[in-house]
Amino acid sequence: HQRHIEAREGTLIMAAYHVVLVHFPIALWMTATLAILWRAVSTGPVALAIDRALVPLLIVGLFSGIVAVIVGLMVWPWDAVSMSPMGRNHILLAVWTVAYWALMLVTRWIQGEALWDGPGRWVMAGLSVLGSGLLGITGTLGGHLAGIYTDLSKVLRMLGWEVHRTFYVP
Repeated sequence: HQRHIEAREGTLIMAAYHVVLVHFPIALWMTATLAILWRAVSTGPVALAIDRALVPLLIVGLFSGIVAVIVGLMVWPWDAVSMSPMGRNHILLAVWTVAYWALMLVTRWIQGEALWDGPGRWVMAGLSVLGSGLLGITGTLGGHLAGIYTDLSKVLRMLGWEVHRTFYVP
């Protein structure tokens, strides 16, 4: 019985770490979205300065996202999470989100300044908005798992996506 209590306390501590850690990639990737949108519509000195900070911003966001996913996987036993459709979908969306923003980093890194010439700027802007949407849905689902509901689930419901039914269906 004592080991069960200690294991439960350890899980609660890890859950608290996960809750704190997820806010770093969220803040960094949302900031990256704003930076990309600014750079897409401007070639001014501020936009150029923001663009110089974009790759480091995406690198730190990627690192913090990977750490948040790893700690999140340590919160509950794999058997429990994998048996829950909501748990499986949250893990899936979290991994997709990290992979998506990793591809955004690689794209910006490889393309360099040429990315902002021609239609590439609008593609990047659209992809950043899409990535922010994926990030928001991932966070919303994580919030539901933690018992913290967001207004985004109300927006998704208005768009015809019932969060509980969709995420609870195996």
